[in-house]
Amino acid sequence: MKIKGMFKTLLMAGALAGMFASAQAETLRFASEAPRSDTQFQGGEKFSELLKAKTKGALELKVYPDSSLGKFDAAISGVRGGTIDIIVSGSGNYSGLVPQMGIFDIPFMFKDTAHAYRVLDGKPGQDMLDKLAEFNMKGLAYWDNGWRQMSNSKHPINVPADVKGLKMRTTGSPAHIEAFKLLGANPVPMPLAELYTALEMKTVDAQEHPIGVLWSAKLYEVQKHLSLTYHAYSALVVVMNKQKFESLSPANQKAIVEAAREAGAYQRKLNNENIAKIVADLKKLNVAVVEKVDPAPFLEATKAGRKTFTDKFGGEDVIKAIDAVRDVK
Repeated sequence: MKIKGMFKTLLMAGALAGMFASAQAETLRFASEAPRSDTQFQGGEKFSELLKAKTKGALELKVYPDSSLGKFDAAISGVRGGTIDIIVSGSGNYSGLVPQMGIFDIPFMFKDTAHAYRVLDGKPGQDMLDKLAEFNMKGLAYWDNGWRQMSNSKHPINVPADVKGLKMRTTGSPAHIEAFKLLGANPVPMPLAELYTALEMKTVDAQEHPIGVLWSAKLYEVQKHLSLTYHAYSALVVVMNKQKFESLSPANQKAIVEAAREAGAYQRKLNNENIAKIVADLKKLNVAVVEKVDPAPFLEATKAGRKTFTDKFGGEDVIKAIDAVRDVK
């Protein structure tokens, strides 16, 4: 009887310990527009793994891909209101709140990927994250959406004249919209969640996204022409509800920021490694890929957009700071 009693006591102690550990662990809701197959989901899973390790199991994430917590505008509102803890979304999606963040979307603003990372991980990028505090958001990190490319259902795009007249899905970023107006397209902003159907139904002819999104969202199924224009770099911004962030201990706040940035480095690496493979796979699926596009005519056609942007929103100092690290090694 004594052995049985001891066994019961141990079982109860184990159960109570498990309940205590479970009560101590907190799961944060992490929203992404991109499909589960996208590197945004993999980055979210890595973020959760790192966060759990850094907080000794106190915090972890549950990743909600495929706009399952709402399209980008609803999800950003959810973070501001506290119904969603953390979100990853394109930098252009925040430009309605922080217009100057749209500077990062201006065509040919960055020389190359390394230049983009220097800016985003440096003072200009941090200053933009800090501006989100006014809207009850804590900017955590920049992840990688990648270089934007153009696809369409009509014909190859080799020069700006090939873009003229196309109904082109863009983000809602003023810089993106202005660029495609200058190229002679008819820009149609819409969320990613609506894009596949819009292309399939011919509501729009064309779209411009980084290669990874074109692949993970299967846009190639309704687009037969892809041109690697590299016309603009797109950052992803990871933000958290500010009140939720501030409710955490200083140690856990530090862990959140570190985990977000380390997961970003991991996600960036995945994105960059995937490009060549995705292009090869698209060719096997009979997508006509124009790999060599001269950027000079596109830069010339869109360069007036920079002044249009700064006349309306300011930011000349930000552009100077971006240019100052263009050639830093």
